[in-house]
Amino acid sequence: MALSPTAAQRRVIAAADPVTGRLKGTDAQLAALVKRGLAFRHPRPPHDHFLTPAGHRIREAPARDEAPSADRPSSPDTGGVFAARVGGEDPAPSVGGPARLREVLSAWQGLLELRRMTHSDGATDRPCGWERTHLVPAAALALEAAGHAPATGDGHGYRVRATPQPEAVAVYEPDGTALRACAATLERAGWQVGEHIEPRTRARYLLASPRRV
Repeated sequence: MALSPTAAQRRVIAAADPVTGRLKGTDAQLAALVKRGLAFRHPRPPHDHFLTPAGHRIREAPARDEAPSADRPSSPDTGGVFAARVGGEDPAPSVGGPARLREVLSAWQGLLELRRMTHSDGATDRPCGWERTHLVPAAALALEAAGHAPATGDGHGYRVRATPQPEAVAVYEPDGTALRACAATLERAGWQVGEHIEPRTRARYLLASPRRV
């Protein structure tokens, strides 16, 4: 069982990379987090330290307490911390252009590195444990990194939403061609994807789950 961190250790946890969980701190701080079960030292050089699932839960606890509904996600541009755009944020994100593109591509590369480090075979072609516990942002990051546009006020663009089904997200995109392009992107990113029709609205959507093998 992980021990509760001190205030100083919480600051180190809060400053961890939001995607990979990579930590920065003194040797004493990192060793203390390892002792508490909140971090681990990677066996491969350069032996960086990363948050464990328990550490991630502590880092994300404030956000979970304020989590919005799936139909109305909060703006991702909060506190200067990167968050993938799930589509339909209210208010609409104000940051875009080259700076946003650099952030997205950096986050995607970080996620690929996390896959490499956490899979025993070093594979990067299938999702990792972090993605399975963060389905909506993981799928949204794959889409945004591939150049798909998140939905804005006019309704055009993708929307990624949670579903009652375990390990699955729904992806909505009103344009059929764009929806199929989203499916192709998620499949290349290691997700299993199927196209479905909502019985009530007859709208087409994708149901995507992270592939295991």
